[in-house]
Amino acid sequence: MRITFIGGGNMANALISGLLKQGFHPADLRVVEPSEENRQRLAAAFGIVCLPAVDDSVQDCEVLVLSVKPQQMREALAPLAGKLNNQIVISIAAGTRLADISRWLGGYGKLVRTMPNTPALIGAGIAGLYADPSVGNEGRQQAEQVLGAVGKTQWILEERLMDAVTAVSGSGPAYVFYFIESLRDAGRALGLSDEQSRVLAIETVLGAAALAADSVEDVAVLRQRVTSRGGTTEAALKSLEADQVKAAFMRAIEAANTRGRELGELMGKD
Repeated sequence: MRITFIGGGNMANALISGLLKQGFHPADLRVVEPSEENRQRLAAAFGIVCLPAVDDSVQDCEVLVLSVKPQQMREALAPLAGKLNNQIVISIAAGTRLADISRWLGGYGKLVRTMPNTPALIGAGIAGLYADPSVGNEGRQQAEQVLGAVGKTQWILEERLMDAVTAVSGSGPAYVFYFIESLRDAGRALGLSDEQSRVLAIETVLGAAALAADSVEDVAVLRQRVTSRGGTTEAALKSLEADQVKAAFMRAIEAANTRGRELGELMGKD
């Protein structure tokens, strides 16, 4: 399978690295990247062909990955409009709707919208994927192989729910970092050293996440098992409930979902 990336940013780097580790040959991957510095870096790191702009050779592939920023998408697609021939086009741009991508490509339909997240940079990502109905099983498998090179994948049945994927897992690492930051700062405030607080916070989140992933029980059950009646954990959780932290967190996710929908509408305007 030959793959062309339009854009050579961090996520493209992660995907290329993951694909090469899966056994892809550098000759089967190429990148269109306007920045000469980035082209040199990509070529040196991966031994792949890097082009400054779209030319006829770009279409010599089975999969086209759109890895430019959402606000750059329309301009990046202009040279490809009306020129694609049966390629699967995968977008990793947040908020960009398939109807708009299709229009910018001159009515092209074989599109897959995805939302990876930043742990993909270390091969630990999770990506939501939605495929246009015109994409068959082979195309879905190709998309899954590309995104699966940097983590796990989850198919979404309705495109409107991709905004929810963005709000939960796309933005999710920032929420986790915020929680780790809070744990670390609380440890500092209680007298632990900076390094002790940092290690305790990070390792606690890593261990709890691993335990949740390995368990067949719901996370609510796992939480209850840690919460002894009259103990320290119960005291902390009662404080969180009194401050309505869960409700505030759910409002925050809804705000991210709403903003994703707004950005999609804004970027799709002619």
